Amino acid sequence: MVSFDPSEEQAMVKETISEFAVNEMQEKMRECDESGEISPDLVKTGWELEIIPSNLPEEYGGFGEAPSALTGAIACEELAAGDLSTAMNIISPTTMAYTVLLYGTEEQKKALLPGFCEKEFKASSAAIIEPRYNFCPSLLFCLAKREGNQYFLKGEKCLVPLADESENLLVFATTEPGAGFSGVEAFIVPRTSENLVVSEREKNMGLKALATYEVTMNNVMVPAENRIGGDEGIDYVDVLSRTRLATAALAVGMMRRAAEHSRDYAKERVAFGEPIASRQTIAFMIAEMFIEVDATRMLLWDAAWRCDKGLDFTNEAAMAKHYAAQKVMQVCDYAVQVMGGHGYVRENPPELWFRNARAFSSLDGLVMV
Repeated sequence: MVSFDPSEEQAMVKETISEFAVNEMQEKMRECDESGEISPDLVKTGWELEIIPSNLPEEYGGFGEAPSALTGAIACEELAAGDLSTAMNIISPTTMAYTVLLYGTEEQKKALLPGFCEKEFKASSAAIIEPRYNFCPSLLFCLAKREGNQYFLKGEKCLVPLADESENLLVFATTEPGAGFSGVEAFIVPRTSENLVVSEREKNMGLKALATYEVTMNNVMVPAENRIGGDEGIDYVDVLSRTRLATAALAVGMMRRAAEHSRDYAKERVAFGEPIASRQTIAFMIAEMFIEVDATRMLLWDAAWRCDKGLDFTNEAAMAKHYAAQKVMQVCDYAVQVMGGHGYVRENPPELWFRNARAFSSLDGLVMV
């Protein structure tokens, strides 16, 4: 039977991260967006929450057992309620860390995982999205061709977070063109590899504080031992589905914050002698916002629960991510409307949330639970 009563650990995770998000992330959200830079203090404090070490076994430097998708979803929601750009910066290393933990060889785990348990933030990037119309993660144009004990990677990636400061990139590429999901593998590619070029920082409509880059590989050579999982490889569908859970959770967090802001504003804003929350049009709009937050969260938690139970959750994760990408736009648009003309003004958060919300339809593989 499905039960969504949080465990003692999950309740503690929610409370701890929520306190950080409300007291520190929300306070600096606008400043980060305007400057295009995330405060190093925020990243430091967020890293000290030890989200990744809590999901790594002691033998690799952590103090947990294995990633819990539901706990991860709770953490992502709370972080995104603070600020989406900062949240994605803090947890960008999760895709590499958890992919190595779940599918890496023992040698890869011992070499890479302890770095995610150090005191200093370890920037790591996942490169999956490609700069072309109608991108689909099942049809990657980035190719990995094996020659002896080496692979040669050729292709382009975009929206790669923190690529310029990462020691390694986790690059997803197809080894069997036309094979769909089953032909995709993951490779650890050192940032300093010959023929790997990281472009100037991308200029995006939203997520302006998060540094993302295009990455071009022109026959970049990596040793065969850098293929995650060795000859067995990875379960790409599982990895992709876990990233979709994280993306949906981030959307829920921002939706919730937008809905709460709209509710509070409507109660305080007086027009024609009464709070605008008493107007049926506004009241119904806000009610629908909260309905969509809860509906999206239920889709997400159902998929995460199935993941933690070892059940197939592929379809559920895809539905949660697709629904979240649609509804986060609707909810953030309503937040702009509730404030009227003020919602379009940069001093107020709804316009920032609306710009950030547009990114969710394009996000895949950047963070993971």
